[in-house]
Formats: sequence, C-alpha cells, structure tokens
Amino acid sequence: MNEVISDAAIERRRNWINEIVSISGHFGADSSRVEEELSNDIRQHGIDTLLDHLRLCSAIPESYGHDSSEEKLYSKYTDALISESYSWLGLESIVLDERADSADVEAVADEYSFVADAKVFRLSRTAKNQKDFKVQAMDNWKRGKPFAMIVCPLYQLPTRASQIYQQAAARNVCIFSYSHLAVLTRLVETEGKDAVIELLHEIFNTVQAMNPSKDANSYWQTVNRAILQYGNPVGELWKTEKIATIEGISASKEIALMYYASQREAIMKLSRKEAIKQLIEMHKIDSRINTIRAVSDNLIMNIA
Repeated sequence: MNEVISDAAIERRRNWINEIVSISGHFGADSSRVEEELSNDIRQHGIDTLLDHLRLCSAIPESYGHDSSEEKLYSKYTDALISESYSWLGLESIVLDERADSADVEAVADEYSFVADAKVFRLSRTAKNQKDFKVQAMDNWKRGKPFAMIVCPLYQLPTRASQIYQQAAARNVCIFSYSHLAVLTRLVETEGKDAVIELLHEIFNTVQAMNPSKDANSYWQTVNRAILQYGNPVGELWKTEKIATIEGISASKEIALMYYASQREAIMKLSRKEAIKQLIEMHKIDSRINTIRAVSDNLIMNIA
C-alpha cells in the first residue's frame, strides 16, 4: 500500500489520461480547455490535487500515439501544470500561446521573472540526449528575463556526466524536477508565499553562481542544498516527496504495463486474416503504393 500517493490519486491520473484523449483533435481550442479543466480541478480540490498531478504527470501515456494530437495536448497539460504550481507559490504565471522559438510558460514575481518549460518522456523511450532538454534553447528564449527553468521527471535526468548540467550553469538555466516543485508547493502551507518566492529566487541565484561542470552530482548537491538549507520545515517535506517519487514511478509503470498487456492480449485474439490486415495498415503499404503510382513526369524537361 502506498504511503503518499492514494488510490484516488491514481484513479484521477487514469481519468486525466482518458480525458485528454476525449478532448483532443483541435489543438488550439483543446489546449485552452485542458488549461481550464486543470485550473478548475485544482481550484475545487486544493493542494492535494495539485500534488497528485505533480507526482504522477511525468510520463507520457504509452497509449498515446507518437506525434499524435493526444501527445501534443499532454505536453500542453504539463506546461499548464507547472504554471498552476507557480501561481500556487504566489507568482503571476501564464501559459504562452506561441509554439515556435519560445518558452511555454512565463512567471513574474516582484523582484524577478523567468520563463519555463515542462519536459516529459515515455517510460519506454530508451535513447535521450542533451538536445531533448533544450537547455541552450531556453537561454535564447528568456527574451530579456534573467532566469529560465526546465522542469523534468526526476528519474529521467542524467545521474553522471552530462552536457545539460554544464549548459545549465553556463547559461543560467535552472534544471528542476516535478518532485522539487512539489516540495516548494507544500512549503507555502507553513512558510507563506513570500518566503517560498524568495527561496525560489535563491535557487535561481545558486545556479547562476555555479562553475560550469558536466558532473550531475555537483549540480544536484548545489541545488538540493539551496533548498534544504532553508531549515527544518523542508526536512519532512523532502522525505515525503522522495517516497512520492518512488511511488509515482511505480504507479506510472503499472499503468503502462497494463496498457501493453491489454494490447498483447488483443493481438493474441486476432484471426490470421485480421492480423495480416493490421500489419498492412501499420506499415501503410496501400498508402505508399498509391503514392508511388501517383508519381509522374513533371515536364520540366519540356520547358525551353
């Protein structure tokens, strides 16, 4: 039995996976609807719901097709989620409508401002490289703001040497996680928004002062200490979110494995004829044949 993540939280996660499927289709309008529904969910049910989302959002559902409207909408959902988290901390935060050459979230406090992006990956994805995290791009997308943040799944981040940490320190881009953001979100309850906004500013300043290095241990020691040095109020929250991270991974794995188990069972039940038909459709053979047949001389040689 989970200590932190409840069965109700996991059920909410399943419902949101299905909800994104049900409303996907027209990206612009759907994005606004996802933002509105997430905001309403958090407004109605409070911090526990926000934490449920932060603890369970970090994996793209395996049931979503690659480059599908559901996958794109899910990315928008995580952007909306970190924006809601910043708002909970007391910042003014919005999800930007721009899609190309721009960060997805902008947040403003009285003393500082920053842009941010949420990153998520499939659990089944094995190959990730530094370009997936877009640290250099985030530096370019600051648009005059002093800071930038990339919020990532903790378990998908490199734990040894990686260029992303060197780039983060060199370009003043804070690499953060949903787990770290959950700690700050909970800290508001006991310390108040002003104190947490100041702590977040200190985290940004800490990254800015780092000596660029590829060493993951050095980066995370520095960031973690910047939070833990706040004192006793952080200690128990930190312990809880460490447990929540483990439970969140387990829950995400279970949802993904159940999906593939159902897919395997469905395939095993296919007749030979149905299996052949699905293979032909999967490889888009008929479509490729039609494309080939449509090729013709474009008569460029006749131009004189």
